[in-house]
Amino acid sequence: MEFQIPQFIERETKIVGPLTIKQFGYIAAAGVCSLVLYFYLAEKNLVLFLIITMILIGSALSLAFVQIEGRSLPSVLINFFFFSLSPKIFLWKRKIFPPKIIKEEEKKEKTEEEPLLKISKKSHLEKLSFQIESRST
Repeated sequence: MEFQIPQFIERETKIVGPLTIKQFGYIAAAGVCSLVLYFYLAEKNLVLFLIITMILIGSALSLAFVQIEGRSLPSVLINFFFFSLSPKIFLWKRKIFPPKIIKEEEKKEKTEEEPLLKISKKSHLEKLSFQIESRST
């Protein structure tokens, strides 16, 4: 039985037209900021409004669509900031632990004191021969 292997597993789902939720969020946030700036800044200084709006929309488009080596720009920026803020010198710091002293008491089993020379009363062969002789008679 053959099974189809799913393709493009890492692809995000397109929710809003051809855009994913993240892409739509970046572009919508830039649009809302530009709209707010229009009401506060356009009447006083149109050139400044246009410059800020171009920067906002350009950064939103780059956050939404730019990928560096298969990774999105926001993830690359987050990794860059974490790398920049983390310490770069790794020193080995020896942790001093007190040594564990384990006292093992020797267990002495009570054994009967055996003489240095073992004197056997009768050997096994002699016992067997005695049994054989006693039965036959």
